[in-house]
Amino acid sequence: MSRNGISAAIARTSAVAAHMSTSTQAAPLEQPVLFESNGATRTYVLNRASKLNALSGDMLKLMRPQLEQWSKSDLCKIIVGTGIGRAFCAGGDVATVLQHSLHDATRPKAIEFFKDEFEMDYILSALPKPYVTILDGITMGGGVGLAISAPFRVATEKSVFAMPETKIGYCPDVGASFFLSRIDGEIGTYLALTSETLAGREVFELGFATHFVSSRTVPNLLTRLSDLEDPTFAMIDRTIEDHHAKRLPDEPIGKLTGRTRQALDMAFRHDTVEEIVEDLTKLASTSDDLVARWASETLETLHMRSPTSLKVALEAVRRGKEMTLLQVLQMEMGIATAYCSGASADFTAGITAVLVDKTRGRPTWSPDQLNDVSDAIVRRFFDKDSSYLSAMPTLTPPDFISNSKQNPMKFALPSEDAILQIVKSKARKDPISLSDLLAHFDTLYPGKHGVAEKVVEVVKRNCDVIGNQGLEVVNYKEQL
Repeated sequence: MSRNGISAAIARTSAVAAHMSTSTQAAPLEQPVLFESNGATRTYVLNRASKLNALSGDMLKLMRPQLEQWSKSDLCKIIVGTGIGRAFCAGGDVATVLQHSLHDATRPKAIEFFKDEFEMDYILSALPKPYVTILDGITMGGGVGLAISAPFRVATEKSVFAMPETKIGYCPDVGASFFLSRIDGEIGTYLALTSETLAGREVFELGFATHFVSSRTVPNLLTRLSDLEDPTFAMIDRTIEDHHAKRLPDEPIGKLTGRTRQALDMAFRHDTVEEIVEDLTKLASTSDDLVARWASETLETLHMRSPTSLKVALEAVRRGKEMTLLQVLQMEMGIATAYCSGASADFTAGITAVLVDKTRGRPTWSPDQLNDVSDAIVRRFFDKDSSYLSAMPTLTPPDFISNSKQNPMKFALPSEDAILQIVKSKARKDPISLSDLLAHFDTLYPGKHGVAEKVVEVVKRNCDVIGNQGLEVVNYKEQL
């Protein structure tokens, strides 16, 4: 299909898949973003339910001045982000971005969308007011960017979380190289490359949300927040914790736990996609049926993804671990500019396959195989002297945001590293009992739901637990 043919096909598309929805013109009385004032709270409501609240350039331009006004208002105590319908936000409007990127005259519009989006993500990370996001539904791609830096991220049983960009020949952005590189173990690397989804409680348990409540209690939670007088961060945290939904007896455990998680961390620890595939291939032949099945399915998933996107995504996540959020967003601005400027044909091929032709099979990637994606191709997206980055703009955060960023993990469950550091520090003297370890974290996180469950899962996966129930002693196992 010619570039003009692709452009015409996209223009004819009336609806698109979840993460990559096209823009529609808002009806006169139906703005794509609504703004509400209620007591202590000021709320933006993403209002494109038929498009799963896919983020358009118009929405970003509406939100920015309103956020500035709220940031400067003494009446605004808490900023809340929500969405109408089945999604918080299913992602960015990449179909329109592709249409703009196909022509020299409109390519600046494509790049401008990413600039506006990434600046919005940074603004939301540094608001001078407490920020709460309600992830009561699909939260993917650009939606994750709006939510992930909030100190309070509330998941429900309806939450569906993903960074699905490698499916369409693109790369995780909106700060993904920052937050995915800091999540426990290699979960972030796995999600960046595979585009797999997390659902419900595991969004909270793996650290992408800070709290978990039942969807039906969200209206009452929002009312309670709006009723707070001069709310502190601690008051907001306690209010959300009061709405915590406990695990049901028949509720399944998260899929990235136990032996599967051990295999994931081993396979995805590498700095090249080829080494990851090699380890997964070995694991697919192991005698452990659970691990072998997971490894085989993961290999099949990676085969479906753009080889170029896999290598660019892995390089970005590895670089992002040593960068600030703003530095990561600037790097991702370069990656987005390169894709818009023709650095990879996969951007066109992937979006066309997923959005226009809606094929279920593997898109026609070029290069088609991992070993054909050279280092020179990957450098197109990162090197300062790359011709594909010549149109890259510099992100310019506004002056109304706070100089001190809020810690997005302060109210989340303790990290795996934090748990193991305590175990290892105690082991230098005497092994710590499991009950003492749980008591230690109960003191550090008073009233925080889910802490004990996470500590036990981390300990069982990484340590030897010896003794009868109630008298267990924890010994750290040195990892190979």
